Amino acid sequence: MKKIFNKEVTIALVTIASLFILYFGLNYMKGINLFKPANHYYVAMPNVSELQKSSPVFIDGFKVGLVNSIQYKFDDSSRNHILVLISLDEEVKLKTGSYVELKSGLTSGAYLNLMVNREAATYCQVGDTIEGITPVGLMDKLSAELLPQIEHLLPRLDSILSGIQSLVTHPALTQSLEHIEATTSNLQRSSGQLNQLLSKDVPVIVSNLNKVSSDFTVVSEHLKGLDLQATFAKVDNVMQNIDQMSRQLNNKDNSLGLLLNDRALYNHLDSTARNASELLRDIKEHPKNYVRFSLF
Repeated sequence: MKKIFNKEVTIALVTIASLFILYFGLNYMKGINLFKPANHYYVAMPNVSELQKSSPVFIDGFKVGLVNSIQYKFDDSSRNHILVLISLDEEVKLKTGSYVELKSGLTSGAYLNLMVNREAATYCQVGDTIEGITPVGLMDKLSAELLPQIEHLLPRLDSILSGIQSLVTHPALTQSLEHIEATTSNLQRSSGQLNQLLSKDVPVIVSNLNKVSSDFTVVSEHLKGLDLQATFAKVDNVMQNIDQMSRQLNNKDNSLGLLLNDRALYNHLDSTARNASELLRDIKEHPKNYVRFSLF
């Protein structure tokens, strides 16, 4: 039987099939489906930092296309001198006024975010050029805003570091640290003494308090056994007698009351005592006037 393909033709067919599979396989891995219909648009951008071929195109986080090619227009003096060709799903209809933003992810790299103008009534034609913008990145914003302030603060920072160095090397700081060390040592010693007090003296004090509490308990039991009502009755009787005696002393109907309250009697007694005192003095001074001796 005669062979249909010779050896050379078979090798050529296998090579062509391998290249075909490799081409479509690589595009499939990049997310490009060559058999799926797509609409192509151009995006004019001022900067395509980190944007690469096959980078995704999103609308509200949903992937709708890929970047096909990136072309730098050297003869274009306008601001948007970089032309990016994107392919979008055939279902995507772009309205006039839509634009594209360049975004950068932390792990996925750069991508395009398609901002659709939903209020327009007309649509862009396939192959039209769409405006592209590149927002200021976070690092660029930090460089533009913070670097001038950092440069302005550098001289002050140098003076601050000099002040800190002089403060650290000042002898007063060393002396303060020594005082702190001494205070810490004293606190440690006081803590040891407090622990000793808690372990030795406090149990003795607690034992004495327990003993005093027991004595108070015994006294309380004795007080419960006393006839306090009778005692209070006797005390009340004694107070009544004292009150009666006080009323009698203040009353002039008795001798003791008259003696304490009668002013005339007091004056008379005082006069009598004074006369007696004068009589005794006169007797001492002139005893011959009162005593006479006669032998014959």
